[in-house]
Amino acid sequence: MARIRSERMTAIAETDFVLFMIGMRFNNVFAIHRWLPVFLAMPKMLKELHIHRELGFTSYEMWMGRTLILVQYWESADKLIEYAKAKDSEHLPAWRSFNKLAMKSKAVGIWHETYVVEKGKTENVYVNMPPFGFGKVGALQVASGKRNTAQGRLSQN
Repeated sequence: MARIRSERMTAIAETDFVLFMIGMRFNNVFAIHRWLPVFLAMPKMLKELHIHRELGFTSYEMWMGRTLILVQYWESADKLIEYAKAKDSEHLPAWRSFNKLAMKSKAVGIWHETYVVEKGKTENVYVNMPPFGFGKVGALQVASGKRNTAQGRLSQN
């Protein structure tokens, strides 16, 4: 388990990056046979991305409920799109399978949002937290002095 940092911390974006949000929604929780294949595809993709860091994936956080949400961090939009289109990746077969499934049932929905973030255009703070979210990716620093407030952190970037 990651160590909780008692200091007030902020993470600095030293380069441009991509924040990619992706998820699925169980529209009919009882139609397990419809949503389970979609649900099981994500761990395979995450494993592949962890093993092959050269693909540009850097980190993620995940929340589960009726809607599953993953916030992912990528080096660039180009690398994200390249992975999505790669014929030898876990993603493309899963995407094709979902599209066939979606024609038959509305039991499961998927979604994603992509944000290209420029260096210096971020603000965050973490208190009594282990490295989390962008704090796993950016350069963690103590949030003091001019970085003590959100306004100060934004003006420092």
